[in-house]
Amino acid sequence: MGFFDKLFKRNKEQQEQKEALDEGLKKTKESFFSKITKAIAGKDKVDEEVLDQVEEALVGADVGIDTTVTIIKRIEERVAKDKYLGTSELNRILQEEIMGILTEAPSSEFETFDVPAGKKPYVILVVGVNGVGKTTTIGKLAHNYKKAGKNVLLGAADTFRAAAVDQLTIWSDRVGVPIVKKEMGSDPGSVAFDAVASGIARESDVVIIDTAGRLHNKAYLMDELGKIRRVISKKMPDAPHEVLLVLDGSTGQNALEQAKQFTAATDVTALAITKLDGTAKGGVVLAIANQFKIPVKYIGVGEKMEDLQIFNKAEFVDSLFSLEAKES
Repeated sequence: MGFFDKLFKRNKEQQEQKEALDEGLKKTKESFFSKITKAIAGKDKVDEEVLDQVEEALVGADVGIDTTVTIIKRIEERVAKDKYLGTSELNRILQEEIMGILTEAPSSEFETFDVPAGKKPYVILVVGVNGVGKTTTIGKLAHNYKKAGKNVLLGAADTFRAAAVDQLTIWSDRVGVPIVKKEMGSDPGSVAFDAVASGIARESDVVIIDTAGRLHNKAYLMDELGKIRRVISKKMPDAPHEVLLVLDGSTGQNALEQAKQFTAATDVTALAITKLDGTAKGGVVLAIANQFKIPVKYIGVGEKMEDLQIFNKAEFVDSLFSLEAKES
């Protein structure tokens, strides 16, 4: 394959990803813009009534109270400064302020499925409650890393549920990557240790380790995750290199609460927000990015394995507002 063939293939893939992102955020933007349209109907300038309805639209998209207040305050400051602000400018200003919120939030180190140099294998510990799409996210991660030319190994350290091991095994077969697993009830730390040891022996580029999604309480969760981290570090002192928290975007504010609990329980370094295609609550990405000083690294916008995307802030905002642009 020549240089231009590779360039064309890459551009085609990027276009397909953007189209998937547009489609994945369709419910959120349709709901959001219908409320914005209602807010400015019959108005020729942005006044207190318009801002109240914009605030309601933001909260309805699960942008969150704190983030919504920040956005509204910034718009109010622009209105006061400019003295007169037409409603025709409102969407542009909203877009700029939302982009501003995301720009202030931490960013992932990589814009592709790559790993830092000198960390081989790159060990990712995946955490999150049952039902958020954790196992599916691991499978999609494995697929995308493999597609990027990486050798991937999975570790089934959620030994509290037989179904968790079975599901991860199905994904390892589907993606075509090896898995380290033991019988249900085995020590999770032992599985994690063996996964890292196997990754080193196999010269894997990436080791992705699943963990239990539902433990008795926060203290027990902290103890179990802490134990896994200590055991892994005995085999590879600087591992895990990433602790990825998976959140279900369709649960809106509940995803925020889960983020609070897990970030209090362990040192989360990156976030994946799934199931954005099935909800009108895509604004929760904004709330999470603004509230937690942790990069949103991945978003899930569909069922296909390619629909787990590296979170691109500019493209996310563009997709959120693209409906308005197409209709105007």
